[in-house]
Amino acid sequence: MQGTILSQCNKPEFKTNEIIKQNEFCFSDKQMILAKFISSYYICSLGDAFALMTPFVTQSQTNKVKTSLPKNESKILLSSKQKDALAFLQKHKVSLLFGDTGSGKTEIYMKYFEQMMQEEKRSIFLMPEISLTPQMSKRLKEHFDDEFVMWHSKLTPLAKKKALTKIYSGKAKIIAGARSALFLPIQNLGLIVVDEEHDESYKSSSRPRYNARDLAIYMGKLYNAHVVLGSATPSLNSYVKFPHIRLKGGHFNSNKSFIYEKSAESLTPLILQNLQETIQKNEQAIVFLPTRANFKYLLCQDCGYTIKCAFCSVGMSVHQHLRALKCHYCNFTQAIPQVCPECKSPNLTSSRLGTAEAVHILQEILPKANVEQFDRDVITTANKLKKALKRFNDKESDILVGTQMLSKGHDYHGVTLAVVLGMDNMLNMSDYRAREKALSSLIQVAGRSGRAKDAKVIIQTFHEDFFKNYINKYEDFLEEEKIFRQELYPPYKKLCRILFAHKNGAKAQDAMRKMHESLLTCKGIEVVGAKKCAIEKVANKYRFEILLRANKSTDIIKAVRASKVNLAEIDMDPIDFG
Repeated sequence: MQGTILSQCNKPEFKTNEIIKQNEFCFSDKQMILAKFISSYYICSLGDAFALMTPFVTQSQTNKVKTSLPKNESKILLSSKQKDALAFLQKHKVSLLFGDTGSGKTEIYMKYFEQMMQEEKRSIFLMPEISLTPQMSKRLKEHFDDEFVMWHSKLTPLAKKKALTKIYSGKAKIIAGARSALFLPIQNLGLIVVDEEHDESYKSSSRPRYNARDLAIYMGKLYNAHVVLGSATPSLNSYVKFPHIRLKGGHFNSNKSFIYEKSAESLTPLILQNLQETIQKNEQAIVFLPTRANFKYLLCQDCGYTIKCAFCSVGMSVHQHLRALKCHYCNFTQAIPQVCPECKSPNLTSSRLGTAEAVHILQEILPKANVEQFDRDVITTANKLKKALKRFNDKESDILVGTQMLSKGHDYHGVTLAVVLGMDNMLNMSDYRAREKALSSLIQVAGRSGRAKDAKVIIQTFHEDFFKNYINKYEDFLEEEKIFRQELYPPYKKLCRILFAHKNGAKAQDAMRKMHESLLTCKGIEVVGAKKCAIEKVANKYRFEILLRANKSTDIIKAVRASKVNLAEIDMDPIDFG
């Protein structure tokens, strides 16, 4: 067993084993404080918290590498607006850079990194997992050369070892990566930048269910470092809590026209005609869909039965190239049935268009166009991502059809048409952030077009008024959203979701009831509800949940600690209610 020594104590009366070996790793005092905070705030064991962290090597504590300033220093020239923004960020310990897509946020970050290097301090640059974009790492590598290092889960063991050697020695001055980069053994930390701070991938979906953006803010206080949150569509939480500077417009002089089409989610004649015209002009397009696979569901036209996963209470997605139905929750796969399992009717149809089907339709209708799928089913490695983006930017592919992945910070040079489908599905989700998520997704996707020439954005929706009002006025939306959230939701209230899952549904339900009864006696919290989850069964486990609301997180933590039962899985500040 490997263990961490936290403190010294008197020898207990029971028999203890000798420590066989002390290894050369240790956690710093600040890592200890951080682990204790994670354990208490996110209500998990200290072991879970320490498991996130990479320890220091004891000998390397004394190594100090002299900073050499980047060779291409003069390459980063800021406009007067960007200089003002940088001065604002330097003045505040935690601040929000609210900058439109293409307004030059990256140059400001890079200039700030340079200044940190002059002060002999190091910086962490957090990016959402999939948008550890090849373009961004290339820019940082060109400018900072060996003093920049990349860190994320897709790195090979050898690449991780090389990166850690640079971090331990102090040679790496800028560490860019996904949320795990926060827990690296970094001394002299001066700055943490959280780019695309609204992105949901900063929230861990397994225990401990921490949010890297929130931990970055806590670490700013702990390390006495500056924290910069950046986004074109910031979350309401950050907008309300921290001072912000607005950076409007981009360094592109192109115009964008928005076309709204009242239609259900499908590739309509209007969309196909515009795609055809774009291809004829030798220009490029992106098509956004929230659904992977060919279709979201397979249902019977005669009895209305939807074919569900054997282990989850969700409809299965149709994957034509696999000739199979696949569950996107537990990956269970089965052959596509020829008749309805309920009424034996052969009348089966698919609903909710997916990326693979859209690619298939476009290839048939536009045979001369090179259409590529851009989602998690196809882009499975960092290398595949790099190659797909290179093909698109080299104009080897004409149309990219993808999910949320399309919008994540990638730089497409030649896109003059963006097609956005499925906005109404996002808007109608049972989530207090549904409006924010839908509008943010639309702005992020639309922002990928019109970087070199004038562009069109076609939006398929029955809620034109909502999107039209806010597409170019995101701060107006945030101001209005504040009113809806007051007294009910974050940032004005704290939420906590408690999950119970077991193969035996009665056991999960009993655990929920027991904890629910105990929570009702606690002061300072409100039990919003205790019930079956919206998706009752996942991976053969029945699921129940309790939702708590309070003014202060300390009241929730106290109540949960006093009432916790064995099966309870705690999700503090939840973002997923599906």
